[in-house]
Amino acid sequence: MVILKSKPEIEAMRKAGQLVAACHKALAPMVRPGGTTREIDSFVEDMIVRNGGQPFTKGYKGYPYATCMSVNDVIAHGFPGDEPLKEGDIITIDIVARLDGWLGDSAWTYAVGNIAPNAQKLMRVTKECLELGIRRAMPGSRLGDITSAIQTHAEKNGFGIVRDLLAHGIGRSLHEQPSFMHVGKPGKGMRLKEGMVFTIEPMLTEGSHYMTIDPDGWTARTFDRKLAAQYEHTIALTADGPLVLTAQ
Repeated sequence: MVILKSKPEIEAMRKAGQLVAACHKALAPMVRPGGTTREIDSFVEDMIVRNGGQPFTKGYKGYPYATCMSVNDVIAHGFPGDEPLKEGDIITIDIVARLDGWLGDSAWTYAVGNIAPNAQKLMRVTKECLELGIRRAMPGSRLGDITSAIQTHAEKNGFGIVRDLLAHGIGRSLHEQPSFMHVGKPGKGMRLKEGMVFTIEPMLTEGSHYMTIDPDGWTARTFDRKLAAQYEHTIALTADGPLVLTAQ
């Protein structure tokens, strides 16, 4: 069942989303050669707590960290660690914060120093996919209008789209309905309604869309060990169109 949110509830979620957005803005200078993902994770956790929030992923289903740090061929749910980032790496940082009972969720891919042209293109097209999806998130449209736009743009540029990790509704819980892949057909799927709040979070790969899970039970990697990128926003559907709650 989809849980529709009222205007005051959406405004409360926007405050949580803005805390996540502020974390992304503040951490960006830390993404540099020689820095570590553990340092960034500690910084984000401290910032969330100092602003009255909770780092939601820490302890969620046993996940041990405040952020997910996914470097190069890691698609999602990578663990922070002490290995220094290297020139040419790309890293996706996923943050979920709870504030006054409501959640905000956003992931962003960052370049570490100067990166290769193929990595630049992957990041650019993935971000364009997010933007295309958001523009089609209108009350009265169908979920397939969002997902088909993302799929078409990704595949036109030669990239795979991960199917095994899903976008999701969000509110007081992290995973609400609807739950969906970023592939589909226009005019198909659930009818979108005012008050719906969900993520759009395309994950693109340089090669195959298939993935594997590391022995830690969390870290998802591309099957062929090629690069992956992800951009994610939490959006609310309003009478005036999509409202990006995690806009930076």
